[in-house]
Amino acid sequence: MNNSFPSSLIRRQFLDFFRERGHTFVPSASVIPFKDPTLLFTNAGMNQFKDVFLGQGTRPYTRAVNSQKCIRVSGKHNDLEEVGRDGIHHTFFEMLGNWSFGDYYKQDAIRWAWELVTGVWKLSKDHLYATVHLSDDEAETIWSNETDLDPAHISRHGKENFWEMGDTGPCGPCSEIHIDLGEGTCPLAGTPRHTCGVNVSGCGRFIELWNLVFIQFNRDESDTLSDLPAKHVDTGAGFERICSVLQGVTSNYETDLFQPLIKRIAEITGTPYDKGEGGVGHRVIADHLRSLSFAIADGAMPSNEGRGYVLRRILRRASRFGRTLGVHRAFIYQLVEDLAAVMGEAFPEIGQRREHIMGVIRGEEESFGRTLDRGIELFAELLDRLKKEGQTSLPGTEAFKLYDTFGFPLDLTELMAREQGFSVDTEGFDRAMAGQRERARKGGKVTGLEHKVEGSALQRVGESRPVEFLGWTTLEIPDARVTGFSLDGERVRIMLDHTPFYAEAGGQIGDTGMISTHDWNIEVDDTQRTGDDIVHIGRITQGREDFEIDANQDFSSPVRAVVNRQKRSDIARNHTATHLLQAALRQVLGKHVNQSGSLVHPDYLRFDFTHFEKPSEEALDQVEIIVNEFINQAHPVSWEITDFDTAKARGATALFGEKYREHVRLVSVGDVSAELCGGTHVASTDQLLAFRIISESSAAAGIRRIEALTGGKAQAAMLGDKRLIRGLQDALSARGGNVLEKVQKLVDEQRALMKQLEQFKQASAGGEVEALIASAQDVKGVRLITRTYTDRSMDDLKTLGDHLREGHSNLVAVLGSSMEDKASLAVVVTDDLISDRKLSAGTLVKEIAAVMGGGGGGRHHLGTAGAKSAEKLPEAMDAAQEVLRQHLK
Repeated sequence: MNNSFPSSLIRRQFLDFFRERGHTFVPSASVIPFKDPTLLFTNAGMNQFKDVFLGQGTRPYTRAVNSQKCIRVSGKHNDLEEVGRDGIHHTFFEMLGNWSFGDYYKQDAIRWAWELVTGVWKLSKDHLYATVHLSDDEAETIWSNETDLDPAHISRHGKENFWEMGDTGPCGPCSEIHIDLGEGTCPLAGTPRHTCGVNVSGCGRFIELWNLVFIQFNRDESDTLSDLPAKHVDTGAGFERICSVLQGVTSNYETDLFQPLIKRIAEITGTPYDKGEGGVGHRVIADHLRSLSFAIADGAMPSNEGRGYVLRRILRRASRFGRTLGVHRAFIYQLVEDLAAVMGEAFPEIGQRREHIMGVIRGEEESFGRTLDRGIELFAELLDRLKKEGQTSLPGTEAFKLYDTFGFPLDLTELMAREQGFSVDTEGFDRAMAGQRERARKGGKVTGLEHKVEGSALQRVGESRPVEFLGWTTLEIPDARVTGFSLDGERVRIMLDHTPFYAEAGGQIGDTGMISTHDWNIEVDDTQRTGDDIVHIGRITQGREDFEIDANQDFSSPVRAVVNRQKRSDIARNHTATHLLQAALRQVLGKHVNQSGSLVHPDYLRFDFTHFEKPSEEALDQVEIIVNEFINQAHPVSWEITDFDTAKARGATALFGEKYREHVRLVSVGDVSAELCGGTHVASTDQLLAFRIISESSAAAGIRRIEALTGGKAQAAMLGDKRLIRGLQDALSARGGNVLEKVQKLVDEQRALMKQLEQFKQASAGGEVEALIASAQDVKGVRLITRTYTDRSMDDLKTLGDHLREGHSNLVAVLGSSMEDKASLAVVVTDDLISDRKLSAGTLVKEIAAVMGGGGGGRHHLGTAGAKSAEKLPEAMDAAQEVLRQHLK
């Protein structure tokens, strides 16, 4: 490796070069593209400038430079299956880039690129090549006249050198810089129909270093190109590839970006690394660690949906490769420390959120590890059977079983199958998946967060007009007009041209209240949004016969719309409390905390947030104290409409996974909190009165849930706790701080008594065992004990059964109990009868339990069963002798 070009120097040289030429350094955008719902992950440097190219946004600068974090693991940009198999494919990579927004164009872009690669990085000009589009005379002229590149190294190409954002929209020619790595570097050299060269598919000798895109056209729906009003430059150079060239290695994985990780993997696993097939596992784990760490640092969490499931797939692939390196425990999380050492200077979020990243990865590793080994074992058994049958394809139903039972993503099963020369019936897998979804649908399980307004079709009144929501500033409107309605008995759904009613959204439930005229009154019990419409749902409480709206009018007569003030006030308190709660959680648990969901109800609030472990009681107490301090400090609550980028620049917190429009509502709570939010809030935090956490639990893997109260309900909960403590003090004759001591003393005394009772049971069991054996019946030469109790638990029956088996032979015992009108059965069989007479307690108990309408099973030495009613327990016990007799034939 050429140590004169460490990766940190290469990145800094690129950024400094363009800074010196008037470019503004723009920090890397998050790998989670909040503003672009078309992308799961940021996959190119230009993503954060897409609005500029589309003419929908501007920047306060016309020249920019950065190194963008990118993840390509889904859609057409999907390198997942190639990762680790060669030296160039990754799921995570950096893209070095410089941009001009209507400023400089081809001449400066080409000239500066040439100056950097040859003047700063000192790459041999004899080994460099440039490509231009077939139509781009201007670019070729610049390369020929303004650089000292050999004209013979300039070539023209077709679609490879024309960049397009999509089927329509901004586009233009591009010019690429390639390098010849020399003979012996192409894996396809010498193969039939392959000649090494620039832009030759699969060639490993001539590789692209830098792509300079000149955005000058717009393509319309008729496929016609027209000039853009402003011309732009968008360049991209893969950082890992630049590093491999400058460091003189043949694989990106041999650069200083990966080698510290790979060496650490070899150290942890005890499996040496090699550059060939034996190093695939090391390379995959190193690559996947980078994707996982950066995505988690930017707020993503493994889950079963969307980008969260992509992360879960990546982590499970890495875990499986850990098994191929001989490690059957969680270990990938340990590598985060090493990644922070390699990349923490350029991307400090990795170091700052290290503990959170490690906790999330470790939790996922341990969770999947519990089923991974059993799944791999089942997979091996399945393939052995298929091989014997002469099959080469894994049935889709079996792939689905691995997914549904053991959590194997389909691509992991495909990977394991390919390694054994098998394919997977993916169509069969899809059918099995569709079948499961259909069963879930019929069973009433609904996935997703969409709320559909049920009922007959709404009848429009006059022209369709957009609704105006005024509920942020008023709770009453005297002159609304009806724009749509439907009537079903006393139930009615009604739409207005403007309304103070908040429709359910962002976790906040819909408003309630009244809509009325002089002739009729509607009690609104819910408000929902359907598309861009707000639908008020309720019942007619007065004037059913007078409720009449003329659908032929442009608008009906004015109606009065009034929101329930008390409920809105309670909702507003709880909504503001979620903002304070998130701020407090981020203070106590760390900046990795992000909202993952919420429910804002007038009676309580529920808040889901990202965190990898259960918070301690001390941490929750601290959170509660901080929120109440925020309340007492009477911070003003304000809001404004601004653009998304301005809000983010001011530190606004966005709901992870939410799709935001260009203009957003920013809700600020003093200097405590700033969040993008469309909900309703109090004017000052002291209106919350008090805040009380009533529960904390797990909502999903990596997601915790807090439920809390505010206002009078929080105060009532505190008074309830006070009464409980007083009641305990009275019951225990305790005052002051010794209540807990007295309760602990009672618990200790109970444990001691339970221990004594258990010792008594053990002591008396010996005499009981002898009495039971003495009562045994002979069934075809086998001793059978049957005994029914009314006060024995299942554990008691199993313990007694163990005593009967110890030191005895030729014995079957059937023990029953009818505690709390429920039947329990335990059957034990001594070892000699298992081996000599082929008896199984699990089989016997299953047949005996069937007599009383119960079910059960177990192993050869012990079987258990139960029934909801003890009514037929005597019949089952009577049947034991005949059941045993049948098995002794």
